[in-house]
Amino acid sequence: MEKVILITGASSGIGNHTAKLFQSKGWKVAATMRTPEKAEDLQKIADIECIRLDVTDLVSIKSAIQTTLEKFGRIDAVVNNAGYGLVGAFEASSREQIVQQYMTNVFGLMDVTREILPYFREQKRGTIVNVASVGGRITFPLYSLYHGTKWAVEGFSESLQYELKPFNIKIKIIEPGPIKTDFYDRSMDLTKKEGLTAYDSFIEKVMPNMQKSGENAPDGEIVAQTIYRAVNDGTWKLRYPVNTKGLLLLRRFLPDSLFQAVMRMALMK
Repeated sequence: MEKVILITGASSGIGNHTAKLFQSKGWKVAATMRTPEKAEDLQKIADIECIRLDVTDLVSIKSAIQTTLEKFGRIDAVVNNAGYGLVGAFEASSREQIVQQYMTNVFGLMDVTREILPYFREQKRGTIVNVASVGGRITFPLYSLYHGTKWAVEGFSESLQYELKPFNIKIKIIEPGPIKTDFYDRSMDLTKKEGLTAYDSFIEKVMPNMQKSGENAPDGEIVAQTIYRAVNDGTWKLRYPVNTKGLLLLRRFLPDSLFQAVMRMALMK
């Protein structure tokens, strides 16, 4: 029987690559996004249905799940991929920016998860893939709010696995390192406060080094392949790092002071 996957944030980047990969492997795909009419590349592919879903709009989440069930008759896996990065000095952020960052990266992911759980419980199986980040385990300068959301996803997912395992519902956390996607341009929001210049020299030093990591990185296909493996490996494995360049290993074995010194040398040179 053909399987069905619902993916959020499928208009570009990791979500787009994931939709195409699953379709090429024989899956039916509900590729969800805020403006499906713009996904011309996906609309041309058989067995991919582009569906409107804004993770900050609960009505659209419920509607997208219902539409997927009506179109394909089932859902076997959900990939919570939608998100963006709010970057810059924390002091320069507005409350509205902070709320929007958490609404998208955390509360949106939780809302999608909560809405699919009754269906997965009833069918006694399902896989929920939460796209976190290497930034959910370690931190970089100027990403404090983004890190806050990804650390929240890590903790939420790790705890959730305990209560869902009795229902045969798997939780998977994907932890990409630097990936060449529109995260570094279209999907990035910058903090800015009029008259606040105290952080300018720090930002000018750090941001070019942060940007380089994305420019020289592999594209979202490598993450899509990891998501495919996580959904299909039949295990209860929780975490799947992707292109983390040994950072998680360093973080695990180095004391805080030494690890932070390494990061300073790499990013503030």
